[in-house]
Amino acid sequence: MRFQGIASVALALVVSAGLGLSGCGEKKTELGQGGSEITGSAGPLGANNGSRELVRCDAPVATLALAENPNGYVMGSGYQLPASPVPLVKLLAQQSGCFRVVDRGAGLRGTVQEQDLKNSGVLRENSTVRKGRGYEAQYTLTPSLTFSEQDAGRGLAGVVAMIPVLRDIAGLAGLVEQVKFKEAQTALLLSDNETTEQVAAATGAARTTDLGVGGMVLGRLGAAGAGWSNTNEGKVIAAAFLDAHNQLVHQVRALQAKDLPPPVATKAAQGKG
Repeated sequence: MRFQGIASVALALVVSAGLGLSGCGEKKTELGQGGSEITGSAGPLGANNGSRELVRCDAPVATLALAENPNGYVMGSGYQLPASPVPLVKLLAQQSGCFRVVDRGAGLRGTVQEQDLKNSGVLRENSTVRKGRGYEAQYTLTPSLTFSEQDAGRGLAGVVAMIPVLRDIAGLAGLVEQVKFKEAQTALLLSDNETTEQVAAATGAARTTDLGVGGMVLGRLGAAGAGWSNTNEGKVIAAAFLDAHNQLVHQVRALQAKDLPPPVATKAAQGKG
């Protein structure tokens, strides 16, 4: 089976060479097995153009804050990746409809800044920014990420040398030396802020074969988006978080819903009032 997989990679390289796909620096993803990208938006109208693979809830169970992993993220150096996957996980959590997401990062700092400006007399008297209006985070979600890359070129070059029909193709040995296996392992830990209990946890994974030539990629890449769509590394990581999120939702669906704040006001809701 392993030989067949290696031979498939070699065959793909033959096709790449035959088609003259020489854009060595170009990055492209072949979505396989019905995979779709993490795109679209989330808000009071629900998910718009979200992933077809995203597992959803019928109704939110709690308010949720995302926390940065105190141990950081293992992504290696030299990759053009965002510093944190938290914005990506926020989008998944809100698109799924399982949580009402509250901000504990830049958004919260903006709220505090506006309150300070009001207290100093800079803002208007009837400002909508008031103390005591914020919502508590009933749950906290902490992501974990490990990305690895394995250089498979030398092993593949040895296989090519053993197969006469491949060995005789000019330049193929040089092409296979560029092949890399990329893999991401992710985890999502959900804690109840009332009891400190970890109520759910899930892991996710995704892998791909980067041929390094002609922008060709083999494997099951299920996701990209929110700053993770520019590189093959980012797409693999996003796919792994989509996998972990879907696993987590299966547990979240069994949780008793907490008392939630009023829904976000919309034009339709205001018209009924």
